[in-house]
Amino acid sequence: MADWFARGRTSLVGRLFGTFLRQSRSIAGVLVWIGIAVVLAIIVMALLAPFLAPFDPNTKVADPELPPGGPFVMGTDRGGQDVLSRIIWGSRVPLAIIAVATTISLALGLPLGLLSGFAGGRLDRAILLVMDSIYAFPGLLLAIAIAAVIGRGILNVSFAIAVVYIPTYFRVIRNHVASVKEEPFVEAAIALGLPRRRVIGRYILPNVAQSIPVIFSVNAADAVLTEAGLAVLGLGLPPGIPDWGFDISLNWQRFDASWWATFFPGLFILILTTALTFVGEGLNDILNPLLRRRETKVGAEA
Repeated sequence: MADWFARGRTSLVGRLFGTFLRQSRSIAGVLVWIGIAVVLAIIVMALLAPFLAPFDPNTKVADPELPPGGPFVMGTDRGGQDVLSRIIWGSRVPLAIIAVATTISLALGLPLGLLSGFAGGRLDRAILLVMDSIYAFPGLLLAIAIAAVIGRGILNVSFAIAVVYIPTYFRVIRNHVASVKEEPFVEAAIALGLPRRRVIGRYILPNVAQSIPVIFSVNAADAVLTEAGLAVLGLGLPPGIPDWGFDISLNWQRFDASWWATFFPGLFILILTTALTFVGEGLNDILNPLLRRRETKVGAEA
């Protein structure tokens, strides 16, 4: 029984962190490090935007639609604003959306998943019905509907995106909890009369937490694309705030005359989403025990 309890307490730190370090030189580990490096570079760019941006992103600095070259490395847009400066300042928007939206969805989806999976019965069915109803809607369509009602702004857009991803956290955590609570160390803790809150926090949560980094990174990538989609539809941020998605919506109709004003914001959206996807897929390959067993079996057979 002592071994069961030790397994419940040390699984998060011992197994997950240790597994990641052991697999850090594998293909999945390399993908994770590449993704982290790119994301950190964009974070640094966002933090140092006042020092890195050569011009004010909201000020006309030259003639409209100047091609890349000279002092304007990425050219100017249809308003005569420097594209590079708007990209540097605009990196703050998707990062802020990621931080707020994923925090809200995690703060609601995780406890609901823990409660539903551990309690079972009518409570589980009721919460599951609500979450499945939300999950049934296409994500972008649901975000559009919410954003159209509550209006523009970083907090409003973040909330609209967060609602879309709450069921994702809930479903994964709930299914994992339903499996882990049948383990001997959890049954032993319950049999000893430990409070449910202590059982969940000390023995169940560490064993289901391996799913959180994967869901977080994948949803972060989706949040970037969803925010860009809302901005293109005019449901994102106010015009005065530099935003990659807004720049695409502003300049895409002039793509033939000034392709750079649309191409470069779209390129940075692609870079950020790809980096976050690398992190998510790499962590999934490293932390998912089923995939690890499959790879080990294939390697042994080879």
